[in-house]
Amino acid sequence: MKIYTKTGDKGFTSLIGGTRVPKHHLRIESYGTVDELNSYIGLIRDQAIADEDKQTLKEIQDRLFTVGSTLASDPEKSKMKIPDLHEEDIELLEKEIDRMNVVLPELKHFILPGGNPIASYCHIARCVCRRAERIAVHLSEEEWVDDKVVIYLNRLSDYLFTLSRKVIFDNKNEENIWLPRI
Repeated sequence: MKIYTKTGDKGFTSLIGGTRVPKHHLRIESYGTVDELNSYIGLIRDQAIADEDKQTLKEIQDRLFTVGSTLASDPEKSKMKIPDLHEEDIELLEKEIDRMNVVLPELKHFILPGGNPIASYCHIARCVCRRAERIAVHLSEEEWVDDKVVIYLNRLSDYLFTLSRKVIFDNKNEENIWLPRI
C-alpha cells in the first residue's frame, strides 16, 4: 500500500465511493477534524494515566476510525462495507462518565482548562471534538450523516471533560475553577 497516490495534488480528493470533491469540502473537513481529534486522544493515551482510561481511549480511537470512514463515504455512491457505530458505543461513553463521576467532587463551578499537562491535553481534545461535532452537524444539514455520529461526538466531548477532571483528581491537583468578577 503506497502512502502517496498522486491524485490529490490539484486540490481534489476522492471519497469512499469514488466521488471527487475539493479538499475544502465539508465532508473532508469533517473527517479531517475527527482525524485531528484521534491524534490528540493518542497523545492523552501516551501519558501517565490509569490503565482503564488508556483502554477506554484505545476503544474510542477505534470508534473514531469508524466515524471517519462513515464521514469519508459518499452516502449515495459507496458500495463498500464500512464499520458502523452502535448504540453500545455511545453507552460506553456514558458508563465511563458515570464511573469517573463516582469519585469526583460535585461540579459546582465552571472549570477553566488546565491544572496539569494531561488535563490540558484533554481540554484541547474536547475543543477539537466540539469542532468536529459542529462540522458534522453542518454536514448533516446538506448531506446524509448517521445520527449516531453526531451523538457520539457530543458524548465524547463530555467524556473528555470528565476525564480532564479525573486526571486532576488522580494526580491530587486542584481544579482550576472559574470565579467570575461581578
